[in-house]
Amino acid sequence: MKRERLDFLAGNPFYTKRFAFYVGRRCRVATIKDIAAELKLDWGTVKTLEKQYMAAQLAKVGTPGPKAIGIDEISIRKGHTYRIVVSDLIRRRPIWFGGEDRSEASMGQFYDWLGKKKTATLRLAVMDMWKPFRNATAEHAPQAAILFDKFHIMRHLGEALDQVRKAEYARLSGKNRRYIKGQKYTLLSHRDNLTMEARSSLKTLLAANKRLNTAYLLKESFGQLWDYEREGWARRFFENWRASLKWQRLAPYEKFAEMIDRHWDGIAAYCRPENKVSLGFVEGVNNKIRVIQRRAYGLRDQEYLRLKVLTCMLPAL
Repeated sequence: MKRERLDFLAGNPFYTKRFAFYVGRRCRVATIKDIAAELKLDWGTVKTLEKQYMAAQLAKVGTPGPKAIGIDEISIRKGHTYRIVVSDLIRRRPIWFGGEDRSEASMGQFYDWLGKKKTATLRLAVMDMWKPFRNATAEHAPQAAILFDKFHIMRHLGEALDQVRKAEYARLSGKNRRYIKGQKYTLLSHRDNLTMEARSSLKTLLAANKRLNTAYLLKESFGQLWDYEREGWARRFFENWRASLKWQRLAPYEKFAEMIDRHWDGIAAYCRPENKVSLGFVEGVNNKIRVIQRRAYGLRDQEYLRLKVLTCMLPAL
């Protein structure tokens, strides 16, 4: 007896590939539970068909040979359980999801997967200031320039501003505290993203507290660092910004400035024309992954999560 394979059937012989791809397309915008209810299918069947669809998406695009990559980690559950996500910044899509944690060994797994030939063609790696990522990249791709992600750096500055806010709240008492209470996200948000009411609250707060006003203005101005096209100009801006901290009694900002000084090479690399890549893409991918995790809350299938992450920016089949 000979068993014949029919190309139009999906991995599950009860369904055609056409139907499996339909299910996969629907799952891009809805949960497995909703699609199962809509199509009168078992939850596990929908999940299996979607995984077949996503595997077909990845097979179609093939293995990439990236020139510029973005590296970040995501938390997949409580208890400091991380996985590393690597994105192709030119093709603008995630290309690798893996590792056991965010260690140097886990980062090395990506370069082993990519292979020596393709790793040798890397020219830029964008990451946060996490040392294991830097070490692994320097070891496997020494020719690649390392660039620290603007959004992670600005997050550190936002944390410094919040420490100043907490210190001012603790220092003051009575009626003087009322301007600060509940204004954390008003201070940390970009002014353009605030509502009219929030802008009014911010204006009142900054007028009432000189130290917070100074800290806020310094935070808003620091983003100009990435606008410079020559390292010398960028360094001059940073030194002037750092000098403005003198006599301000902003200890968290002074620690932030010391951190920037220690990691200057990875920040100044953005001044070079060949390193002008979209620094917001990695953060955008992280936001998409958070949406995926919320939609798949309670699902512990890591292979499913890997496929969802790697196909989140791919076109539908």
